[in-house]
Amino acid sequence: MTGYFTDATFDFLRMLSQNNNRDWFNAHKDDYEIQVREPALAFIRAMQPELARFAPHFVANDRKMGGSLMRIYRDIRYSRNKLPYKTNIGIQFRHEQGKDVHAPGFYLHIEAHEVFVGAGIWGPDGETVKKIRTYIDAHPTRWQQALQGKPFTQVFHMGGDSLKRPPRGYTIDHPLIEELKRKDFIAIAPLLPELVLEDDLAGFVGGYFELAVPLMKQLCRATGIPF
Repeated sequence: MTGYFTDATFDFLRMLSQNNNRDWFNAHKDDYEIQVREPALAFIRAMQPELARFAPHFVANDRKMGGSLMRIYRDIRYSRNKLPYKTNIGIQFRHEQGKDVHAPGFYLHIEAHEVFVGAGIWGPDGETVKKIRTYIDAHPTRWQQALQGKPFTQVFHMGGDSLKRPPRGYTIDHPLIEELKRKDFIAIAPLLPELVLEDDLAGFVGGYFELAVPLMKQLCRATGIPF
């Protein structure tokens, strides 16, 4: 087995967080390629057979641009934060029918001080949210079994944003009102950063993703796409 990320990867991310400007990044582009992008793409390639075992409709795309590796450049057009670069490695394995980061997917986040895996749908559009809420309302037992079953609950917790008030069409006394108030439908499992340095990172992360299959199946059913 071959390792992917190294201590130098974390060193680069720490330095970038301290020097988040174009001059520094341009002077260290070779370090970015060697310590971040190349190992990330190798890891993505290794994840394809892992995903094929339990989630064959989800794709590991090792293209340098537009694939599973998310851009390091931040979109600062509408943000008060004008720092140009992300200080984390974001890798998403989207559903084959997904066109952007808001599609159902599995996710790995690597930052100098935080590493986690995720699964679900982040920031879905209004129509998709409506479909998921309708599904939860119609199939409450399926949804609860997915979120409350072991070993899912032993490693994952639900995250993301929620509405402060019940969404239109639902009352405050609905038995699953907290689920219906969600704007994101994502599960998060924190990891120790040193685990990223393991040789069999793909198998390890794949094992975590597999634990989230119950949630992913429900989200795919809700949105009308195959799992």
